[in-house]
Amino acid sequence: MSTHGTLRLATRGSDLALRQAASVQEALAGRRRDVELVEVETRGDQIQDELIHRLGKTGAFVRSLDEKIISGEVDAAVHSMKDMPTDQPNELLVAGIPERAAAGDVLVTPDGHELDQLPSGATVGTSSLRRQAQLLNARPDLTVEPLRGNVDTRIEKLLAPSLQAEHEARVEADKDRKGNVGNDDYEPEYDQRPEEWFDGLSELQRSALGRDVDVEYDAIVLAEAGLNRSGLDHHVNYARLPRKQFVPSPGQGAIAVTSVDGDAAEAIHKAIDHPRTRVETTVERTILSELGGGCVAPIGVFALVQGRHVHTRVQVLGRDGEETVEATRDLPVENHAVAAAEFAADLRGRGAADLIEEAKRDADEAVNQREAREDEEDAAE
Repeated sequence: MSTHGTLRLATRGSDLALRQAASVQEALAGRRRDVELVEVETRGDQIQDELIHRLGKTGAFVRSLDEKIISGEVDAAVHSMKDMPTDQPNELLVAGIPERAAAGDVLVTPDGHELDQLPSGATVGTSSLRRQAQLLNARPDLTVEPLRGNVDTRIEKLLAPSLQAEHEARVEADKDRKGNVGNDDYEPEYDQRPEEWFDGLSELQRSALGRDVDVEYDAIVLAEAGLNRSGLDHHVNYARLPRKQFVPSPGQGAIAVTSVDGDAAEAIHKAIDHPRTRVETTVERTILSELGGGCVAPIGVFALVQGRHVHTRVQVLGRDGEETVEATRDLPVENHAVAAAEFAADLRGRGAADLIEEAKRDADEAVNQREAREDEEDAAE
């Protein structure tokens, strides 16, 4: 704890991360704590042209923040739990887990289409191996393309082509209207002039209108919690993907606050910890840890406390979505962590281990290719 009595919280600098940190700051402030947010750039932020599973190790968005705690520069750090590796440093503990937001994924489209309404060959963007495999499992006729960036950036990349096409059409129609001045039989295609149409756009749409895109996406998949926390859920059309078929990432929708044991950790725990969410996420992360997939394998785990049991669904997929190992089990709340480990061991024996090892080999190969490419670029300089 700071000698000045101010609790220093490390956070990434993205809009979503800052909003999450602010929610923790507000909860702690309600306990009469002075809280300061400290922005930290992470390895995941620094490398913008690689997908998460190609960064070479798990924790791309986490390690830099936790290092600040261990060094004593901050008292705690706020993370999206799904980004956290299961092999945390021994010096740290998860001091607080607030009540989880929506855990599932959503399909965002310009027109609000459901997944089964997308045409064959439609291009869907995602930064997640799990989502890619689940999409291909549900719709093998789709084209899944990589997509990185903050939530607003991803949405802008989705909306840009249709907005730009409409703008061009309106400009051409306006030229045609001007050429028919005095023609009483002429009926304009649009009621609004291009300038009036632009003035009616949201800030997100205006930003998308000026964005250059390399890939035209028909849809993208995002975490519903991230969409809601970014405040963008009212500005886009989306449909929830079924959790049975699109099992979320372990810890998705949950926020975790890490700290070292002591006064700061105790204050955080008392202020924000939600017991049910802690049980559910402990089950999910225990299964992930026992399976050993990290962020390099397509793994979905979702746990929900129902009375004296934790209803748990696990889905392990091949990268192309063709092979799956999935099961559900009701685990007793009183020894949920032990029961979760046993469930994971059973799944490994049923073929999950083989799918995970294959994914690891693919990830290692991707890392080796990236490093070889970087060596070639260095040699050429």
